[in-house]
Amino acid sequence: MDLHVDLTERRDLAGQVYRGLRARVLDGRLRDGEQVPPSRELARRLGISRNTVSVAYEWLMAEGLLVSRGRAGSFIQNTPRERGGARARATPGVKPRPRAVWSELPAPPVPVPQTPYDFRVGYPDASLFPFDAWRRLMARQWRASAVSPAYADPAGHPELREAVARHLGVSRGVSAEASDVLITHGAQQALDLVGRVLLAPGDGVAMEEPGYPPARALFQSLGAKVVPVPVDAEGLDVSRLPDDARAVYVTPSHQFPLGIVMSPARRKALLDWARRRDAVVIEDDYDSEFRFGGRPLETLHGLDRSGRVLYVGSFSKVLLPALRLGFLVAPPSLQRELRLAKQVTDWHSQLPAQGALARFIDTGALARHVRKTRREYEQRHTRLSEGLARHFADTLELLPSVAGLHLCATFTRGGARLEKELTQKAHAAGVGVESLSRYFMGAPTRHGWVLGYGGVTVERIDEGLRRLRSRLHEGR
Repeated sequence: MDLHVDLTERRDLAGQVYRGLRARVLDGRLRDGEQVPPSRELARRLGISRNTVSVAYEWLMAEGLLVSRGRAGSFIQNTPRERGGARARATPGVKPRPRAVWSELPAPPVPVPQTPYDFRVGYPDASLFPFDAWRRLMARQWRASAVSPAYADPAGHPELREAVARHLGVSRGVSAEASDVLITHGAQQALDLVGRVLLAPGDGVAMEEPGYPPARALFQSLGAKVVPVPVDAEGLDVSRLPDDARAVYVTPSHQFPLGIVMSPARRKALLDWARRRDAVVIEDDYDSEFRFGGRPLETLHGLDRSGRVLYVGSFSKVLLPALRLGFLVAPPSLQRELRLAKQVTDWHSQLPAQGALARFIDTGALARHVRKTRREYEQRHTRLSEGLARHFADTLELLPSVAGLHLCATFTRGGARLEKELTQKAHAAGVGVESLSRYFMGAPTRHGWVLGYGGVTVERIDEGLRRLRSRLHEGR
């Protein structure tokens, strides 16, 4: 243990060592069972005599805060912490304050344990992840011959950038070279980089309403003026876009959270609007790998002829959020600045994981994994759709959706009241659901549930819905 003790006074060195160690024990920074350095070693580090350190240790032992175990050394002994701990030393006076916007944003959600019947949104099934194959790929990347001591290209591992460009070209029809791809810590960092490069405080950003709260909070944190734009049966209502918007954030392939697919006419209208207004379109294709029916529409990026679409995606849904790997496909006019923004933010994402993912894609393992998980999620999608129709036909209207990891259903009557009451009762019954209203920036115009099926098996879906239905009858 590298133990620092402040010796600012020339006198009473033993007392200073004693008080410094005692304070660290009582505030919990030195914990029960931790070994302190031998007296000779600590004396050498502090530039004082060994006898001085020994005296301090003896005083701590006399208080019962330190115990000697012979040749094994001296160890901290269990003791209650002082109330307030390290924070109790804070001195009164003027304290640093964050910018006002940070006080206005919602606090980060507290991680909630998985419920027995978990219909929360955004979670893939971790049991489907190919842990053995991934472990072998990571082991190869961590060989000494494969690890460079130098910092790497902020844009990402060259092999992964090439693999992502090929993968997107085959699976989504996105025409991109490796030089167009920038590897990020998930889609959220991709949005952050776009905002840093393109947005000045006060610039307008149009977002779908309802929409994705983390993206909204990010743009607001950068000082942008976020403007909600309604979504109807064809997707984002382009006619309602504000004239001064600098950027538009959309999820056209599977609108989040409603699940609507943006129509071809709306896609063309949005691209025309962006060209006329000299704006950019941020296309978040967050779960496009999981499509269970219908004809897939071309991406906005594929339709774009003026270089105004920035295509964002991640591997959080198809693999695991814990990997924190995503990508951004950008036009040449922005690539230098985005690469620079990545460099000044965190230099680059973790290289071994990038190398492993490149190999995972190139060997066809990702395509096989997608086919496997798509079959599993399609079963859950079907079971959940049928169950909602069977149990809630008189209460909920299921919105059409043929892709992704969630469904959305709106209450046909008593919306606001039922949404609040039943959501609370559902959690008490071990059923995790999310209210549709939480995805609105303004006053909700629809009420219902957003139901994910990444975290609940096929076998548990029926029982989860049965429990929800029983809570509905309790309110009558």
